[in-house]
Amino acid sequence: MEEHPEPTIGQWYRNIEDERIFEIVALDEDDGSIELQFFEGEVEECDLENWYEIPLVAIAEPEDWSGPFDDILPDDLGDTELTQHTDRWSNPVDEFE
Repeated sequence: MEEHPEPTIGQWYRNIEDERIFEIVALDEDDGSIELQFFEGEVEECDLENWYEIPLVAIAEPEDWSGPFDDILPDDLGDTELTQHTDRWSNPVDEFE
């Protein structure tokens, strides 16, 4: 049997029972709390005692970052075909005299 993964900020996990995936976004070892953000966008808190009872595995970060945005359409992502060139960017400091 695999060893239970330790909670790590920025790491993604998959709950084996319900197949939901989440990332740890905060960890407070002083009060023993872990803040989880599920792929769908929901945020939930878990305590360290319960963490080790959840059947889960560490996974790679999902390629599809749009999970929390359930109503997003491909056209909503903007024109991903155009290359942004730095020579077209304005310098905010130029606005000051």
